[in-house]
Amino acid sequence: MSESAHKEPSQLRQKQMIADHFARLARAKQDGKKVVYTFVPGNLTELFHAFGVLPVYPEINALQSGMRQKSGAYIAEAEKLGHSEDVCTYVKCDIGMLKSGNIGPTGEPLPEPDLLVLSYTGCFTFMKWFELLKEEYDCPVVMLHVPYQGDGRITDSMRRYVVDQLRTELIPALESITGTRYDEARLQEALALSARAEDDLVAVLESAKHRPSPIDAYFGGVYYIGPIFTAFRGTQAAVDYYRDLRAEVEDRIAKGLGPVTPDGVLTEEKYRLVVEGPPNWTSFREFWKMFYDEGAVVVASTYTKVGGVYDNGFRHDPERPLETLADYCHGCYTNLNLPTRVEMLARYVRDYDADGLLINSVKSCNSFSAGQLLILREVEKRTGKAATFIETDLVDPRYFSAANVKNRIESYLQMVDQKRRAA
Repeated sequence: MSESAHKEPSQLRQKQMIADHFARLARAKQDGKKVVYTFVPGNLTELFHAFGVLPVYPEINALQSGMRQKSGAYIAEAEKLGHSEDVCTYVKCDIGMLKSGNIGPTGEPLPEPDLLVLSYTGCFTFMKWFELLKEEYDCPVVMLHVPYQGDGRITDSMRRYVVDQLRTELIPALESITGTRYDEARLQEALALSARAEDDLVAVLESAKHRPSPIDAYFGGVYYIGPIFTAFRGTQAAVDYYRDLRAEVEDRIAKGLGPVTPDGVLTEEKYRLVVEGPPNWTSFREFWKMFYDEGAVVVASTYTKVGGVYDNGFRHDPERPLETLADYCHGCYTNLNLPTRVEMLARYVRDYDADGLLINSVKSCNSFSAGQLLILREVEKRTGKAATFIETDLVDPRYFSAANVKNRIESYLQMVDQKRRAA
């Protein structure tokens, strides 16, 4: 493995965008900016932009700390304070970072929040996480309760329920901390920008239907979703980034090139896989290498939909500003029921002409891991393609066993070969 990773121009650009956001956060108090802590699934970034508020996403801080090998020490700090080994490691990483001085992953201080906005979209841990943060910060809390899609659809009453909370609780809270009146026209401008960026993101993700796929939609995909899942949805910067990213990917299609990996362009695509579940962040590059060394490309993944499932046709609609925010929250992947997730994964296997499904079950994420064995069996039955199960964790380095994971992947790919020969 080479020391420095090969990166696409878009990867370098999104890295700089994220770094600039952390720099703005570090200056927030001296610049007079208000700060909201919230979560990626169900985030209301356009509404925050309408009030000039900067968002902080605790799980982004955790995964960035994991990639920079800082999460282990933060988790140990949280466990010293009494948090169980079984608690979500994103939570323990965040609490450990807070208790260690709240220095963000880029080495700059994170500002204290002026408001905590709990966008509840299918993850019960989010509620307990913000209960802990509420004890730490002297600021108001708004809980946006988003009904679970138990029947696989969004009803008018579900939509009204969320819109009413936006009107009567969240918007007044944002008006109170900023001293600014709600400006619907400003929100609509941001939503229109979101829709343009979302069109290009979907084109990038669906480019993996080509052979060879010009992208890796899981390991490479986490770079592609970075700007839109964090602070940039609803901005011109996001529109520019996704327009240029799409052009970069279309150029690779025209040249017949495969995805860019940390060791360069993949020259031979041997396997096309669909992956369910978040990546392991502490050994991200080593984990990715286990795939591209075997010529395995991930052509679709559910993790890249955790902050918005846009490839089912959803776009933010500026003509229905609050209703479209409600629909967005309802449609996040972790808010979908198991039959919907099974259908989505089976469709991915068929539409992307994949060789099978690989589930990375992370130890501490119940919102993803619950029901994954059922998902595996159902997708296998519906598609006739091989499926397998590996286990790692989000940001706890103690739960990544490289030898075991590599062995499982190699065994799985041998099973794919056997199925091909038998077909």
